Amino acid sequence: MSIKIDGAINPVIADYIRDGIEKAHREKAECLIIHLNTPGGLLQSTRIIVSLMLESPVPVIVYVSPGGAHAGSAGVFITMAAHIAAMAPGTNIGAAHPVGLQQAPDSIMNEKGTNDAAAFIRTIAEKRNRNIQWAEDAVRHSVSITEKEALKNEVVDLIAMNEVDLLNQVDGKQVALAATTATLHTKNARVASYEMGFVEKMLNVLSDPNITYIILMLGLYGVLFELYNPGAILPGIVGVIALILAFYSMHTLPINYAGLALIVFAIILFLLEIKIVSHGLLAIGAVISLLMGSMMLIRSDSSLEFVKISRSLIISSTVVTALFFLMVIGIGLRAQRRKVVTGIEGLIGATADSLDTLDPSGTVMLQGEVWNAESIAGRIDKGEKVLVKEMRNLKLYVEKS
Repeated sequence: MSIKIDGAINPVIADYIRDGIEKAHREKAECLIIHLNTPGGLLQSTRIIVSLMLESPVPVIVYVSPGGAHAGSAGVFITMAAHIAAMAPGTNIGAAHPVGLQQAPDSIMNEKGTNDAAAFIRTIAEKRNRNIQWAEDAVRHSVSITEKEALKNEVVDLIAMNEVDLLNQVDGKQVALAATTATLHTKNARVASYEMGFVEKMLNVLSDPNITYIILMLGLYGVLFELYNPGAILPGIVGVIALILAFYSMHTLPINYAGLALIVFAIILFLLEIKIVSHGLLAIGAVISLLMGSMMLIRSDSSLEFVKISRSLIISSTVVTALFFLMVIGIGLRAQRRKVVTGIEGLIGATADSLDTLDPSGTVMLQGEVWNAESIAGRIDKGEKVLVKEMRNLKLYVEKS
């Protein structure tokens, strides 16, 4: 049986491998082949996968393929935990630390995480009789080697041109399972592929930190627009659905809730800026809060974990959000500077026609309506234009225009 992993390691991938092992065991498959191409992922998910492989009732072969693929960071742990580790020509294996996530060299937390990961990979290498020193160097010093170097240094067991070549080479090999020893009979074997279902594929996509961030922002905007314009309905529905999906994604990622709180606070400040005249102070605070919250949103427990939000995505989202709300605020300020045309304020300064001689009281025609009026600047003859200066108790106080 064969499964393919092409992307970051996360809880969905861990469940996929668990299902693959169980399915291979139920169907009495000779072995499970994991085609691996990964830059790394979450260490917690990696630990689950390694545990599944060490306790697997069926032989597990990790095959770093196709050409150009690599097993980076978490992929090193998974490859070395296999009963048989193989690589295709043109592949490489080794730690791939994201530079933006590495903490300072003297960081105590970074040292603790590295020491823990180093002990973990030494245990795996010792269990599988692989190169313990190289395994530790891969964790501590981010070393990376080609498939030929990996074979020479006893990091992997063989190099295979393709899946058929792999099955021919492992035929007859004995592997130690959790409770017994198995001999592989794989020559000319039929390979059944086991793929993720639609739901698993969707959840795997949602586990991408960048997708999570985009969905979170869409959800917050949708709810914000619904609150600002009640009754629109569609933005609220889309916003709530997006937020639910984002919360699921965040459940699978190491989220820093202080960063999430800053993002929510930024949206609140943007909303208040629309409602309250602060001359841009609330908007500035919102932009700073959004940028800081986005940078802090993903909290990696170790510099070995390949999980982050693209800086370009964060900056572009912040800029677009700021420009949008500044545009909305600008429209609001222009509207405030316009002359009032309704209500009492809209009548002040308007021009009317006198229907009677105002000496001082009479009636005038204003905007098609007859109003009681009183002159505040002497006699006004019938038919003259008058200017409304004030209104009290439904009576206009006017002067000659």
